[in-house]
Amino acid sequence: MVAVKCWIRSDLSNGFRRQGHSGLQGHVVGAVEYKQARLMKHVSRLICFAAGLATAGGALAAISAEEAKQLGTTLTVFGAEKAGNKEGTIPPYTGEGVKPPASYDPKEPGRRPDPFANEKPLFSITAQNAAQYADKLDGMQEMFKKYPNFRMDIYPSHRTMTYPKWVLDNTLKNATACKGVDNDLKLEGCYGGLPFPIPKTGAQVMWMKLTSFEAQAWQGNSQSWVVANDGSSAMSAADDVWQQSWYYDPSITTPASPKVTFWAARVDDTAPARKVGQKLVLIDPLDTLGVGRRAYQYVPGQRRVKLAPDLAYDTPAPTAGGVMTMDDARVFLGAIDRYDWKLLGKKEKYIMYNNFKMTDHTTCKTDVIQTKSFANPDCVRWELHRVWAVEGKLKAGFRHIYARRLFYWDEDAFGAGMAENYDGGGKLYRIGTAVTYPYWANEGAGMSFDNNIVYDLQTGNWVNNGTTANPGTGWYTMKPASALLYSPEALAGEGIR
Repeated sequence: MVAVKCWIRSDLSNGFRRQGHSGLQGHVVGAVEYKQARLMKHVSRLICFAAGLATAGGALAAISAEEAKQLGTTLTVFGAEKAGNKEGTIPPYTGEGVKPPASYDPKEPGRRPDPFANEKPLFSITAQNAAQYADKLDGMQEMFKKYPNFRMDIYPSHRTMTYPKWVLDNTLKNATACKGVDNDLKLEGCYGGLPFPIPKTGAQVMWMKLTSFEAQAWQGNSQSWVVANDGSSAMSAADDVWQQSWYYDPSITTPASPKVTFWAARVDDTAPARKVGQKLVLIDPLDTLGVGRRAYQYVPGQRRVKLAPDLAYDTPAPTAGGVMTMDDARVFLGAIDRYDWKLLGKKEKYIMYNNFKMTDHTTCKTDVIQTKSFANPDCVRWELHRVWAVEGKLKAGFRHIYARRLFYWDEDAFGAGMAENYDGGGKLYRIGTAVTYPYWANEGAGMSFDNNIVYDLQTGNWVNNGTTANPGTGWYTMKPASALLYSPEALAGEGIR
């Protein structure tokens, strides 16, 4: 038996895009249909391929019930090793959340004072001693070579990620129920939890990242700043943002349809002046290609909402001044279809973690953080964590400015980690890192993954994307909103320019 799938290829994007519909709760939101979007003029040909259901195109079996017994015993329910490492530099997982310190002001919910403010670095890595830590630095060694004054302050490690009980219960079900089908581009049979707590493939680890639990719904006010190679910086965007996952709905007790949205974002630009009034909605379903991303944009001056299917893959991110791609957001975001993924295994690595200082404008505002060539080392906290390492190699017939990618995802919080992106010549092009910190325990668990930094090693420019370091900014959990908030009708109805 053979399953045949067809994609339209456009010479303008030189990529593949499947026709179809996406929805927030299993149906299309709004009256703007895909057929209303004009296909690009230069469609060269229709490419179809056949894949036998018994091969890679079929379902990838979940783990056995016997193997799943590790969850909750030697492994946490979400698949991390409970024990610390033998050196004691990575602690055991306790599942304790982080309580806000006395200096926290509930009237400023986005400002998060550092609960570890009294800790001092264990040591610092510099260009002079980087070689002895090479096995835990990987591509970060290039930062020391390019910038001799770059420094990483290594702090005590804290495993601060926690999950609501219902997410853990669903994750345990997923261990033997959730499957990746259509070359792992779609999830089926998955409950509202992490899909593959004992991952067997690189694609499964990437799905753990894409569906990493932040909250059911959260909002914030953030800014993005581009720092040029001469040290000057400019704010490229300030945004009001709402985000939500219909996949993570505790009231749903059955497996999610592949049409269900695992991540949706509504972004309203509030600065700079030329962007005020611009609005964007991004919707990503569990079927990343057959249904695919839905992107709607309200453009000031045109006074209409347009479908924006090119806001994906290696399209330059509009908030980053050419320093990052759309799928560089949150270190990686979007469909995984353009790469062949290989699971390299688990290792220990220094990653940014518990970066409360970078959310607190009383310690590190953007004018303090944004120094020439890299973020001010005095504001950055690095810790040693166990990570899953995944390699992605660009498939033949597909295009992307990154020919090879290496990702390192934290075993506790898969949204925390780093990326090394290589160009077609095999040279390290850009390094991306998540700026992560857990929500307070009384907010219902989860961790913020929305701020990320991308260093362009070829130009010397870097971007601080989605930062909350200034007064009036911050990320915090919220009650789930109506699906209307993420609809094209809402964009049209709220347009004021």
